[in-house]
Amino acid sequence: QVQLVESGGGLVQAGNSLRLSCAASGLTFSAYSMGWFRQAPGKEREFVAVISGSGSTTTYADAVKGRFTISRDNAKKTVYLQMNSLKSEDTAVYTCAAVLFLTRPVSPRSYDHWGQGTQVTVSS
Repeated sequence: QVQLVESGGGLVQAGNSLRLSCAASGLTFSAYSMGWFRQAPGKEREFVAVISGSGSTTTYADAVKGRFTISRDNAKKTVYLQMNSLKSEDTAVYTCAAVLFLTRPVSPRSYDHWGQGTQVTVSS
C-alpha cells in the first residue's frame, strides 16, 4: 500500500521560508517522479514542481520559479520542497504526488498516488 505523508507546513510571515517534506512508503521510490501541487481555497489544484526519479530533472511552475526548490533523497524515500521568499499568494494546502510514467507533469490526472496535504499559510 502506497503512502505519502507530508510535513513541515505552518504559519509564516511573508518573505520567510519553509521546507516541506513528503515521506513515501510502499513503492520503489527511485522509480517514481515526485511532484508538489497546491490548492488555495476556492481555486483549482495547481502544479508547483516535479522531480524525476533520479533527481536529475526538475520542472517548476512560473509562479514559484527562482523561489522554490524541489529535491529528493532516495535513500530516505523523501522529497522536499524548499520555499523561500514566501508571498501571501503562496497560501494553500500543499500535496505531494507520485507517478511511475510521467507524461504531463502539470496535470494532476497524470499522477498515481497522493498524500493528504499540509497547510501553508503566509501572512503579509
